[in-house]
Amino acid sequence: MTSPTGNFLAKRKSSLRDRVSTAEWEARVDLAACYRLCAHYGITDLIYNHISLCIPGSENHFLINAFGLHYEEVTASNLVKIDIDGNALDEEAPDISPAGFVIHSAIHKARPDAACIFHTHTRAGVAVSAQKHGLLPISQHAVRFYNRVAYHAFEGLAIDDAERQTLVTDLGAHNVLILQNHGLLTCGKTVRDAFELMYYLEMSCQIQISALSGGAEIIHPPAEVCERTARQYENFQSFIGDRDWQALRRQLDRRGEIYEV
Repeated sequence: MTSPTGNFLAKRKSSLRDRVSTAEWEARVDLAACYRLCAHYGITDLIYNHISLCIPGSENHFLINAFGLHYEEVTASNLVKIDIDGNALDEEAPDISPAGFVIHSAIHKARPDAACIFHTHTRAGVAVSAQKHGLLPISQHAVRFYNRVAYHAFEGLAIDDAERQTLVTDLGAHNVLILQNHGLLTCGKTVRDAFELMYYLEMSCQIQISALSGGAEIIHPPAEVCERTARQYENFQSFIGDRDWQALRRQLDRRGEIYEV
């Protein structure tokens, strides 16, 4: 028996490139690349988790992965287009993750600046989310998030609409949210911005778990050094531009990843 996701994939073997706007196609390609990079770097949880992206020029429409696909299967054409109320805008679209809708639609609606929203359940990310002290500024990677992380208390599986408001309230104007006993979330104006935050947040969590497991006394940089370093990171972004993102896209090309279809 073929699943709804399987039917959708069969219909989407041909590219949507000529049937959507140039802006939408570029958004689809960027988001599909992000899913493939997550698979490469192990930032996955089987078929769960989700990354969403607003479609430029389309009010309250965004792209998200079809529920049932591994990140290695995501392409530009098989991303699902939905509106802010969760209505599928694609013909015969498969299901999307209920948690994906609750989390992402709530934040997209409250934060128009958060074009891309990225949520994960990695081992290190969940481990840090379960530690009472949260993310510690004990590495250069982690210091970039100093005083720039919000926290959200665990309320069970994120499939209840009632959690939408507490998520939005806890996130506030931050671009990084640690969902306690659950996982990590980042927001960005672009896919590149959200991916970079998540990549280094994940690295920070891995470093923290490794450092604490060693049992040795941890060096904590002074607060003023942490704040100055976090600002250095923010000021350095204009120099970096999208050079790191383009390098990652070239990495996918060298690996022969087929996602621009």
